[in-house]
Amino acid sequence: MLARSTVFLALLSTLALAQADPPARPAKPAASVSVPSLSQDEIRELIHKAADNDMENDKKLRNYTYVERDEEHKLDGKGGVKSTEVKTYDVMEIYGEQVQKLIAKGDKPLSEKDAQKEDEKIQKLIDKRKNESEEDRKKRLEKEEKSREQDRQFVREVADAYNYKFVGVETIDGRENYVIDGEPKPGYEPKLKEAKILPKFRYRAWIDKDEDQWKKVDIQCIDTVSWGWFIARIHKGSRIVIEQIRVNDEVWLPQHTSIKVDARVALLKEFNMDMDIGYRDYKKFRTETKIIPGGEVPEQQ
Repeated sequence: MLARSTVFLALLSTLALAQADPPARPAKPAASVSVPSLSQDEIRELIHKAADNDMENDKKLRNYTYVERDEEHKLDGKGGVKSTEVKTYDVMEIYGEQVQKLIAKGDKPLSEKDAQKEDEKIQKLIDKRKNESEEDRKKRLEKEEKSREQDRQFVREVADAYNYKFVGVETIDGRENYVIDGEPKPGYEPKLKEAKILPKFRYRAWIDKDEDQWKKVDIQCIDTVSWGWFIARIHKGSRIVIEQIRVNDEVWLPQHTSIKVDARVALLKEFNMDMDIGYRDYKKFRTETKIIPGGEVPEQQ
């Protein structure tokens, strides 16, 4: 499952798991509208607002279940498909923890035996959380909140690490979006350790004009990224496109993600893959309980 935090954190978590020739710079909007240009300061403030709104979306996502379909293509050296794997999950939250239950492989429902195994895994987690001590629960939630605060700091630094160009306004799904290009700011000194990779990426963002929400972002790796003790490397040309959708007139949530990754770990194992991830069937929990196979899970505040 593609970890859900923010559009930029989704990029990091996806690339860390695992490219093709470098793609061309995204074309100019086909259905653009001429409007006065936004200044650098106005764009930066807009990016800040969109990032803050996305963190709020992440909180609201915890009140939803949804279906996620992952289609992964492993590629050969020439970009041909060697193998394809498709998995579909029910995604839900249990006692503050987002979990997924496998419901289909190759777009075919699991056998009765395999489906029962998945239900048993979920029930085991429910039982574990039910029996969790108050101290352990407090530590777990504090750790999760610390991680979310680090996420917030990271996405706000994204706004400061780039120079921006206002491209225009494009209508998508009947809504107008500001289209903005972000190029790494020369000489920028990252404040956070995690932000050191930002100069290796550029992006084009579509931001909903009325609600200051990410509608779409196209992120491209423009230089080799190396990190870790095992010298994992993401090569120039890797790319991720993330699209979001407005749900229940209250929140913007993932709709579609496409990924192209060419990576090498420890200079030995090579990953060359395409992934297509779709999200659908968002359903809101009742406020007092969360219902999953095996019983009701009390809402944890």
